[in-house]
Amino acid sequence: MKLFQSLLVAPIALGFLSPLASNSAELNLNDLKSYSEKDVGNFSSFSEIYPSDWAYQAIRDVLSSRGCSNSFSSNPISRFEAASIINLCLKDYVQITNQERRLIDEFKSELAEIAFRVDGLEGSSKDFEAGSFSSTTVASFSADFAIGAVDGNATTEKTTFDYGYEVALTTSFTGEDSLDIALVAGVGQLSEFDLNQDDGNKLVVDAISYTLPLGDKVTTFVSNGVEGSSLFNTACVYSGPSDTLSSCGAVSSAIDEDVSIGAGASYDFGNGLTASIGYEGQGDTTSGLGSKEGLDSVAGQLAYVKDSYGFSVTFAEIEASDSNDDQFTAVNAFYSPEESGFPSISVGYEWGDDGSEATTADETKSYFIGLQWDELGDGVFGVAAGTHTPVIEDGDELLMYEVYYSYPINDGMTITPLVYTKNHASGTKDETGLMVKTSFSF
Repeated sequence: MKLFQSLLVAPIALGFLSPLASNSAELNLNDLKSYSEKDVGNFSSFSEIYPSDWAYQAIRDVLSSRGCSNSFSSNPISRFEAASIINLCLKDYVQITNQERRLIDEFKSELAEIAFRVDGLEGSSKDFEAGSFSSTTVASFSADFAIGAVDGNATTEKTTFDYGYEVALTTSFTGEDSLDIALVAGVGQLSEFDLNQDDGNKLVVDAISYTLPLGDKVTTFVSNGVEGSSLFNTACVYSGPSDTLSSCGAVSSAIDEDVSIGAGASYDFGNGLTASIGYEGQGDTTSGLGSKEGLDSVAGQLAYVKDSYGFSVTFAEIEASDSNDDQFTAVNAFYSPEESGFPSISVGYEWGDDGSEATTADETKSYFIGLQWDELGDGVFGVAAGTHTPVIEDGDELLMYEVYYSYPINDGMTITPLVYTKNHASGTKDETGLMVKTSFSF
């Protein structure tokens, strides 16, 4: 008997007049098949069976001979209780005695009622189980612990402990499309690990997106909470853990303006050549998408990426206010030697025009270089340098340097120490961070 049905039959056998009963579908009694739904409605389950009745003693005999464990006191029982006990004790037996046959005939209406109600319950249960999750739904979970301190940053000069947690749900309806939902929570002060979430330790929906291929060449997506550049194929293989240098120099052109609605499309020409476009807008507010009141961003990219090298060009126009637009262009490239022992090299350079500034101070630039050894020991080792804020025309170049090593403890656990330093403007103390992140995936 199924565990769920076993739990249901216990209260009945003890005398609670519940419509939930044991699995009479397993009771191999052909007599029950002749009773329809109309037949089973005409009985009173409150008619009592007394110790002086033949059925009372016969049920006692069945309990003893069949080894049933039900307690059976000297008090009267209802007909429904009697039928429940018979159902429980004889459910797995095809051969029955004359006395048991007589009990079945006596309580045939009650037994049919049990069969009818449990069949309905089992059908409802199957319907629920079948509709609960699509067979293509996949859930993955990840958690991050981080401990560290940042000298030169008043907020995090003391050692702090951060954490982040994410649940990722993915399902497909055609075998090629993908509906993705991310639930996140996190608190912390170590901004380079970027574990802190807007709602802190409350698990909330952070992003939801739907990706749909159109034929063999075109892929499209729409989302709330996912950057419009999610289909871009920026030519960078450096995968350092810091939030600042993770853009590989494409700081603004790979649009991620923290607005809610993202959409985009990409076209695969084949042989590594792709073209992509992306859009971001304020479609979940009264400002609306593509309106004068709303702030919109649009970007495009052309990329040529092979196994050992790649190149991409990205252009973006970002509406910074009702009257000003910013424009950015980034070029990225990488090279991964096939010879072991040599690092991959990733570089990026971005220049832009700040529409809100005067012509003498409207130009910006950012750059990046990263080296990464993918098989140094059992882990990945990387060093990188780049601007941590865009360089304003004729302004100071404020750089960030980092070193990290990502070591997999096992398939589901990775430890990543990170050391970095950031230059600040004259008169401001430089910032040095030392921290370790432990990541779990399951």
